[in-house]
Amino acid sequence: MIKLPDKNYIKLTLGIAAAFIIAAILSINPLIPALLSLIYIYVLIKRPVLRHFSLLNFILLYLLILVTGYFTLKNGLAVYYIPFSVMPMLVVLLFNNLELALLISITSGVSVATFTSTPFQTTALFLISGVSSGILCFGARRRTAVIRAGILTGLIQAITLILTDYLWFGAPFRYLVLFINGIASSIIVLGILPVFEYLFRTPTNISLLELADFHHPLLQRLILEAPGTYHHSLIVGNLSETACNAVGANALLARIGSYYHDIGKLEKSEYFSENQAESVNKHDKLSPAMSKMIIMNHVKEGAELARKYNLSPVILDFINQHHGNSLVYYFYRRALETLEEDQEIREEGFRYPGPKPNSKETAIVLLADSVEAATRALRDPSNAKVEEIVQKVINNKFIDGQLDECELTLKDLEKISKVFIRILSGIYHTRTPYPEGVNVESNHKKSAKENRTSSSKDKPLNP
Repeated sequence: MIKLPDKNYIKLTLGIAAAFIIAAILSINPLIPALLSLIYIYVLIKRPVLRHFSLLNFILLYLLILVTGYFTLKNGLAVYYIPFSVMPMLVVLLFNNLELALLISITSGVSVATFTSTPFQTTALFLISGVSSGILCFGARRRTAVIRAGILTGLIQAITLILTDYLWFGAPFRYLVLFINGIASSIIVLGILPVFEYLFRTPTNISLLELADFHHPLLQRLILEAPGTYHHSLIVGNLSETACNAVGANALLARIGSYYHDIGKLEKSEYFSENQAESVNKHDKLSPAMSKMIIMNHVKEGAELARKYNLSPVILDFINQHHGNSLVYYFYRRALETLEEDQEIREEGFRYPGPKPNSKETAIVLLADSVEAATRALRDPSNAKVEEIVQKVINNKFIDGQLDECELTLKDLEKISKVFIRILSGIYHTRTPYPEGVNVESNHKKSAKENRTSSSKDKPLNP
């Protein structure tokens, strides 16, 4: 038995009652509100998994295809003119979730089928074209991939019609209409996609790749004003992307989120270690409390910059959550060292405001951010040291409760640590020092000259 909060039971009861009342008033087949009620219950149960998704989004998409199908049939056009795959393609591109595409295909297919004289064929076309187009569009990063999905979906729709006609090839024009239908659906999706991105406040892979363009004003500012932070963000992006691939998370989202997670450091970049010269540390002249305030404030300032530049709320999550409510340990320890007898230092005052990461992607960026900074600070970055520091950082974050609200398992953390160790060992490996006083370039030239001389001596003389 699945338990829901009391307020959800009230919503559920009112929602189901309203659906049947509206159906009765509009003389709609009772099958439709019954199906919608089941979908409503399912989405309510799965809500924690379906992040950045609202039931209102689903209802809007469902109503759009329902109204389109109704007026298509009312105007005397055949069912083949209904754009079956538009909504499943939109759902997959917007929410990166095949499950939602299947749900929208089932609900819209059964609903529109009640308006036709061929309910089985209509439902089959909706379901098969919806699932096929969703699979073909899943993970699409280029507009050409959507067009290609439309072409293949058109072919699948034509084959579906042949199968539902029991291999009877009658009225060939229908197959051409269904083939063009698939292509037209993909073109429609590309045209309306920016509108739904704006309405639902969620980015697609296509728009995420646009944020990866290093000509974006915020990335340009990072390159010029905080080059150390920019380099750090690139490494965090590589770590996060590879780790997400290892645990089945959205790798592209994590990489783009990593690029922007530290944009708040632009305001006071010189106070962060990656942007400081080795002999200069501005925190030496500040109290631990003031230093803590500057360091912690980069999250708030990053969020303000994200809103100013109209970044997606999904990217904003990476900015707000990449430290969770972690302790600013270094300055907390400094505060304890300078503590006087009549003073009290509370740990809560040295913790980031949070929230904790609530998705795999934001949690992985939190871990990548921490292990990269810790590894970069190693004086002797041998493979053993890198492995030790990575495992220590991940264990500390786990024990501190920073991963409590995300879906990462212990098995996932093991895979992530292996990825981090492999990449960081390659980046920060120990290099063999050259002997003092030896000019490397001259030495190479000398060796090359000696090799040529030696080879000319060994070569036999021509008679």
